[in-house]
Amino acid sequence: MSESVPVRCPACRREHVYTAPSYPCACGAPVTPSLDGTAGPTPVAHRAWDAEWVTVSCGSCGRRDQWPQPELGCPCGAVLRIAVAGTVSAPPPDPEPRPAFQPVTIRTARDAVTAAALYLRWLGYRDVRRADQRPPSGVGLAARGLVARVDPALQPASQRDVECLWLTAMTEDSGCVYFSLAGYAEDARERADALGVPLFVLDLTGTPQPVNGPADELASAGS
Repeated sequence: MSESVPVRCPACRREHVYTAPSYPCACGAPVTPSLDGTAGPTPVAHRAWDAEWVTVSCGSCGRRDQWPQPELGCPCGAVLRIAVAGTVSAPPPDPEPRPAFQPVTIRTARDAVTAAALYLRWLGYRDVRRADQRPPSGVGLAARGLVARVDPALQPASQRDVECLWLTAMTEDSGCVYFSLAGYAEDARERADALGVPLFVLDLTGTPQPVNGPADELASAGS
């Protein structure tokens, strides 16, 4: 069960009750960050990738993964980072080969990156992180044996976008996958099919939808 803690906004002094979200471990167990009820929230003034994630252990299988840092948005406009005390996991039911994907609603570009990272973990990729090499546009993610591009732009991804991702993957001797909010141009799909690049469209519910054969295969088989 997710735990709740009282939170007072340091900007306006409003009182809130924050409930920690749960995320699905690859073993099927729900994993919930353990909140530190004794530490006050920290206002978010600047975004930094390393501060966006916390490492949480699954109480069922012991697997350690990174999950989004708990945050609360106050009506006064302040964004508050909630302190995490340690690691906790609710007792799971009998593990399944792969549980249903639990999406996050996409409202911002950051949400799109979070949704893609969660989906990659659901597929079985470990150590999902921000890529060292920044793509020409969008956000790059990396995992063991994989590079990914998350494109929150309002226009469809182009053939050149797909080719750039594929070339990066070839350079790093890894696989690749593309996530786009606005879909893909027709020549981009054709080129992706020829190169074997999985293409996914992120709908606003946060569920990646495969749009070509390589993506269908990846979604079915996992990493």
